[in-house]
Amino acid sequence: MYLIEPIRNGKYVTDGAVALAMQVYVQQNVFLDDDILFPYYCDPKVEIGKFQNTVAEVNEQYLKEHNIQVVRRDTGGGAVYVDSGAVNVCYLIQDNGVFGDFKRTYAPAIQALHELGATGVEQTGRNDLTIDGKKVSGAAMTISNGRVYGGYSLLLDVDYDAMEKVLNPNKKKLQSKGIQSTRARVGSIRPNLAPEYQEITIDEFKNLMTCKLLGIDSMDEAKHYVLTEEDWKAIDELTTKKYKNWDWNYGESPQYSDYRDGRFKAGTIQVYLEVEQGRVTKCSIRGDFFSKREIQDVETQLIGVRMVEEDIKAVLDTFELTEYFGAVTSEELTKLILGE
Repeated sequence: MYLIEPIRNGKYVTDGAVALAMQVYVQQNVFLDDDILFPYYCDPKVEIGKFQNTVAEVNEQYLKEHNIQVVRRDTGGGAVYVDSGAVNVCYLIQDNGVFGDFKRTYAPAIQALHELGATGVEQTGRNDLTIDGKKVSGAAMTISNGRVYGGYSLLLDVDYDAMEKVLNPNKKKLQSKGIQSTRARVGSIRPNLAPEYQEITIDEFKNLMTCKLLGIDSMDEAKHYVLTEEDWKAIDELTTKKYKNWDWNYGESPQYSDYRDGRFKAGTIQVYLEVEQGRVTKCSIRGDFFSKREIQDVETQLIGVRMVEEDIKAVLDTFELTEYFGAVTSEELTKLILGE
């Protein structure tokens, strides 16, 4: 497995938008003879899932006051606050049936954390790691050029105050887990590490996890792919045009007249609609689900459809919905759209 890090001219790049652009550039343009690992940490940012409504997920006033950027990623899942207290482990690997199998992709991280003393780490729910019931990691993935592109955060330290104030979490999602607040749900890894790792820095934690995931003893042993200046120029362009562009980070968020949301095994699904004379005139579907296909396919087919159960279900039945949303049925999605 190759190692690629956000290092430019010998300097570590801590801009989270640049780190994301770097990964997307590589998945679209760099094809090596092995899988790729991208570990990084960054300055404070809020990362929005591909299908989410940004304005419904964040506290914009707090973001402005604290100069925290919003970046929409290309994978599903929910909004997450990330800062220099977290290591983000991203990967680009051959599919081989791994898409959607968070158990397989999390297994090496769980083993590594256990070896560092955090033996209470376990996978719970669809795509989380927890310690004593508190979330210390969340994962996401998508398909890109036949490869699985995904990753997870590892919360070494948590700024609870910033996390609570910057996010406006979906209330149904929290209630479905029997939890009253983000603070009650999230935990940190550091207190659970072995004594010799209690004073570890974020850079040292990143390197330790990387070595364990790659099965090496030191970072010098890693098989590096070093980005060229030509690579970096393309990454700069992608950063500017997309990951620091309002149209991508906010403009993808729908603001329509009717809104419904529901919590399913697949995750939270949000439907934004405009309806005129009993027919759908605009439709946008968002949420923290994971998709192998473009949600726009479903949105487009719903335009012009009557807001009646049999018509909506007939359209949804033409799709293999698990490819778009995960574990949800046409009956469940129809009831959501109708607000039942």
